Amino acid sequence: MTPELLDRARAVLRTTPVVDGHNDLPWAMRAQAGYDLDAVDLTADQSHRLHTDFGRLRAGGVGAQFWSVYVPAERAGDDAVSATLEQVDFVREMTARHPEHLRLALTADDLETARAEGRIASLMGAEGGHSINSSLATLRALYELGVRYLTLTHNSNVPWADSATDEPAHGGLTAFGEEVVREMNRLGMLVDLSHVSADTMRDALRVSAAPVLFSHSSARAVCDHPRNVPDDVLTALAANGGVVMATFVPKFVLPAAIEWTLAADANMRAKGLHPLDTAPEAMAVQRAYEAEHPRPVATAATVADHLDHLREVAGIDHVGIGGDYDGTAFTPTGLEDVSGYPVLVAELLRRGWSEADLSKLTWHNAVRVLREAETVARRLRAERRPSIATREQLDGA
Repeated sequence: MTPELLDRARAVLRTTPVVDGHNDLPWAMRAQAGYDLDAVDLTADQSHRLHTDFGRLRAGGVGAQFWSVYVPAERAGDDAVSATLEQVDFVREMTARHPEHLRLALTADDLETARAEGRIASLMGAEGGHSINSSLATLRALYELGVRYLTLTHNSNVPWADSATDEPAHGGLTAFGEEVVREMNRLGMLVDLSHVSADTMRDALRVSAAPVLFSHSSARAVCDHPRNVPDDVLTALAANGGVVMATFVPKFVLPAAIEWTLAADANMRAKGLHPLDTAPEAMAVQRAYEAEHPRPVATAATVADHLDHLREVAGIDHVGIGGDYDGTAFTPTGLEDVSGYPVLVAELLRRGWSEADLSKLTWHNAVRVLREAETVARRLRAERRPSIATREQLDGA
């Protein structure tokens, strides 16, 4: 990567910074420090323990960040709801404590205001339908607290939607699942289809009146992992007006990394650790395994291969970036942390992407999708009241 290309990449990002669709810093802060912002000073370099701090976000040209208010699917019912609220509380506190870096963003206009102010727009997305405990009122409460997307599932099915990484139980969305999508449209909350099964993707695209989001997914044609998006769904996404935000997780972008990760995950479980644990102690176990079993390494070029395919099939107006930092044990070479986005942009420049196309990838597409969801919500709120349907009523469960 030449200095000239990196300089050009940084110039692009000064004008149209990255809207990143997914960062798991809140859960990492919970796991490592009990949310204590005094114990982990994000204004200082935290590269020894995290992928993210404010200095590296600035260096990476990040202008807006969707913080994942994720909780593990093992947390069920009201426990999942409470843990999600704690995640929301952390993001709001982090944003309030650091106004020199962050600005709470609830609308597309807020993103533009933050960019004009030189601050990073701070948004939230809830990762997994278990966070609402099959309650549309809980969904509305999360929206009022600032959550602007809901990923319909995480790694396990929910009672009304199938996950990409679980055995199919519903064939996509149930009737209540479709009602969740309709209520999200009415609110202006983005329907996030990362993590869901291909049939759930298709059902949601059929039902949704607003553009949808894939907050951190890549192209299945390039890497055949169920977390990625098939080409027929990419075509439907273009018709819907949504955006797919390519992720950097090696096992989702590099075919050779899939089998290696399965074995590394099994090693973590054998040591009594969750495979998604990125605390220093867990990473020591991962590094020891990696030393004995060399890891296939993804690069910025690997991610660019996915972006090339996504652009070819869905079109330039429907691509974005969702790194999944602090939610994965391993990252590609050159994209080790949130400071790496200029390397990816430079690789795309090398491949002939225009600066106009890059500005859509990094900023304009995501802002447009949020704005269009707001427009749809204004119309739907004028047409119908909040849904009080229950899963028992619609699914007979």
